[in-house]
Amino acid sequence: MSRLGPVITLAAGAVLFAGLGVASVTATPVAQETAAAASTAPTTSAATEPPPPTETATAKPTPVRADYATRVKGGLLAISVRNGKAIAYFCDGRTEAWFKGEAADGAVELEGFGEANVTAALGGGKAAGELALGGKTWDFSAPLVKKPSGLYRATAVVRGAQVKAGWIMLRRPDGNGFYQVGMAAEGEKKSPAPTLDTTRPNAPVRLGDTTLYPQDIEEIS
Repeated sequence: MSRLGPVITLAAGAVLFAGLGVASVTATPVAQETAAAASTAPTTSAATEPPPPTETATAKPTPVRADYATRVKGGLLAISVRNGKAIAYFCDGRTEAWFKGEAADGAVELEGFGEANVTAALGGGKAAGELALGGKTWDFSAPLVKKPSGLYRATAVVRGAQVKAGWIMLRRPDGNGFYQVGMAAEGEKKSPAPTLDTTRPNAPVRLGDTTLYPQDIEEIS
């Protein structure tokens, strides 16, 4: 009976070894199949989409030379555009204001004294926008005009003091004559400007003892 012990023990070890071998053989194909599946899995790459088209802003046309004028706030407003620059003048016979700025992308943005300004879109044969003056604003639509309608100015030096004058002429809607308004300033002293000859608006005019020579707006510096 004493010899059976080693035989049984050996047999048990053989059975255990055989079991481990089976387990190892059984587990190995699973690992191989998993690795193979991982190595052969299709690679999915992100689809490359073309970037959206870039929008290019197109500048709106701006006239090289143009004159506009209209009635506003009981006075007259004139705008002159010359080669990318613009000047405007408002006058009602008691108050006057000059504005200056750029003309680009189909519009003008002009600044005056303090918070005063003129902004307008140019197109369709008119300048349509807003006049801001004295803390108030007024909308306007100023059509293109031809001489003698438009803006005029004159400068002179008298006894060391500079004299400035500005005028606006605008043909009446019925074609019968012109509206006309203007002011002159000698230093801080202001007065109504002398009346222009509507048939010869560039003819000299007298302001007291001073001769003024009204000029069209040719260049804006």
